[in-house]
Amino acid sequence: MKMHQQPTDEAGSNGDAVDRISQPSRLLRLPEVMDRVGLRRSAIYQRMKEGRFPRSRSLGPKCTVWVETEINAWVQSVEQSPSNKDECCQISAMVAPRITE
Repeated sequence: MKMHQQPTDEAGSNGDAVDRISQPSRLLRLPEVMDRVGLRRSAIYQRMKEGRFPRSRSLGPKCTVWVETEINAWVQSVEQSPSNKDECCQISAMVAPRITE
């Protein structure tokens, strides 16, 4: 069987941009979402209810997942939002005294 070589661009890659587009998004379970966003389960579900967090998908009666690209986009939007910086500082100020006690 003959293998056909894929055409390459000047840099020698096989079109990394095309590969990224064609790759399917991963589905993340709750523990990984919690690790990535730094929120607890109750905060994630509360924000979903308020429309401030990507919605989950149900794959079955006991299997809930989130789309990785949606979680990544949410993290980027939080990083870029100036109003959230003040909120984060206030939360850190409230938590910091508890940690040192």
